Amino acid sequence: MISADLGVDVARKPWTAIVAGVAGLLVLTACGGGGGTGDGGGAITLGFAQVGAESGWRTANTKSIQESAKAAGIELKFSDAQQKQENQITAIRSYIQQKVKVIAFSPVVESGWDTVLKEAKTANIPVILTDRAVDSQDKTLYKTFLGSDFVAEGKKAGQWLTKEFGSAPGDVNIVELQGTTGSAPANDRKKGFADVISAEPKFKVVASQTGEFTRAKGKEVMEAFLKSQPKIDVLYAHNDDMALGAIEAIEAAGKVPGKDIKIVSVDGVRDALQALADGKINHVVECNPLLGPQLMDLVKKVAAGEQVPPRIETAETEFDQAAAKAALPQRQY
Repeated sequence: MISADLGVDVARKPWTAIVAGVAGLLVLTACGGGGGTGDGGGAITLGFAQVGAESGWRTANTKSIQESAKAAGIELKFSDAQQKQENQITAIRSYIQQKVKVIAFSPVVESGWDTVLKEAKTANIPVILTDRAVDSQDKTLYKTFLGSDFVAEGKKAGQWLTKEFGSAPGDVNIVELQGTTGSAPANDRKKGFADVISAEPKFKVVASQTGEFTRAKGKEVMEAFLKSQPKIDVLYAHNDDMALGAIEAIEAAGKVPGKDIKIVSVDGVRDALQALADGKINHVVECNPLLGPQLMDLVKKVAAGEQVPPRIETAETEFDQAAAKAALPQRQY
């Protein structure tokens, strides 16, 4: 059984079967392992509070979690926070009341979680962080973190840029499309990138603004950058969807993405790899969304009271044009 405890945006969830509820309460159902609850025999019950459906990456992440729960025989209670922290907190409290066996979530932002995590700890329900971290000083409030090293991703983007423009004369003007303000990937990808390019004064970030990790907002902000900045050499996008939206803006302005403005982005979704293969993006740093199988293994271990590492990172790579062309036929997302 897979159930959604909070409202979801129907238009952005084409892969779910939806049963109408009341006042934004929707229930998603699919075949899972044999019934049971988090308290006794039967399937382990996992409450998962997702960020939302803001990008192709997130859609792939959700699909991986849902399919992996089904394959593992884990009963999944799923909620879509629509990128609002208050919705995630409501979902987590609902899971505590339902006495699920394990809670997992990808935090919308880094701060403001201690109170609800203490409630889960008091209820003896272990918590797993996926994809995004929290900035709590109390590391006992969650069992482990599963996901990427966002600082390393930002550094990889910066290293590509410094190599690409190492011999360029004069200043190299960069515009940056940041992710959701306050989120771990936005904070860390910005830091990693800045740490690398700051060693060379000619690399200048002339404009930096959130594109909220969405294609539409990426396009809107890039349009503003193009109007306000007379010379843009490079776009650094914290995710592929914003980069893809920016490409639309660049083309509408009569410029050639990948040539007039070089583009480096993070994620590695199929559409971005296709744009890379087509020469519209120049480099992509991978962030793997397929965390489902690893998450379900962790859920089983913490439900059984086993010790797990405090941090587990996913293996990831980078793509140039040749690598993108080679990866596209088998790309799962």
